[in-house]
Amino acid sequence: MTAAQRPIRTLLAGLVDYAGLFPPAALSMHNAVRAYNEYRHSERSWALGRFVVPCTRLREFAEQLALLPADGVVWGLSVLGDASDQSTIARFNDSHASRAVIESVEAKAVSAEDIHALAPLATDYEVYAEVPISDDPERLIAAIAAHPPLRAKVRTGGVTAEAFPNSVQIARFLAACAAHHVTFKATAGLHHPLRGDYRLTYDRASAHASMFGFLNLFVAAMLLSDGLSEPEAVLALDDRDPHAFSFTDQGLSWHDHQLSTATIESARQQFATTFGSCSFVEPMDDLHSMGLL
Repeated sequence: MTAAQRPIRTLLAGLVDYAGLFPPAALSMHNAVRAYNEYRHSERSWALGRFVVPCTRLREFAEQLALLPADGVVWGLSVLGDASDQSTIARFNDSHASRAVIESVEAKAVSAEDIHALAPLATDYEVYAEVPISDDPERLIAAIAAHPPLRAKVRTGGVTAEAFPNSVQIARFLAACAAHHVTFKATAGLHHPLRGDYRLTYDRASAHASMFGFLNLFVAAMLLSDGLSEPEAVLALDDRDPHAFSFTDQGLSWHDHQLSTATIESARQQFATTFGSCSFVEPMDDLHSMGLL
């Protein structure tokens, strides 16, 4: 890895949690497990995060994983569940620790009470509370901050145009997380590095919608935590110009705003962690087409 490659590698390391079970890919457990195993052994495995699976499908996951030869590497899992799943998660880890370990839990939370109920899980796992952002989420982000080390999660899209929030809502969420020092992850609609109009599903006749780019999102988040204003973050989220984002041996820049490689590394560890995507190939291929990989 050259010095010029370090900033982009630092930004992307372990960034993509693989959610192949979910739409629009909606793969079978058999195919999703095998796809993730293939990505783990690929030259791009350094950008791969955890395997995302609903808590209700852990038994099915374990059955499929058992069909693969053991290679000595333990899979990291992120499960979708809630506070009532604590014993199920613990039993799974006790029984399958040699092959796969649940490291994080993602749960919906629409109230401060929901967030409070998740707090005990955060003793043993990374716990992401997915909060709605159609209204100002500041109160919910503050509730998450009151229960460290709880984390936040934002949904950035879906398979319909109506599922996508607007840039102001995303920037408001990011700013609240930055203000309260709350770590977050994102999910849905982030298959591409840059903001643009893309097909909502893999059907050739699919409708198109304006989707967020994961490069836009994570750069905007890191710049916000480094002092960027919320209105400027909206501009960063909406920027469709690939030349607006540049990487050098010193770090990355968006127009006149710069981040050092050390700042990127710190932000990835402590603030902007990962995003869930039902495709790993699509984000990586797009980055390659942009000349970033």
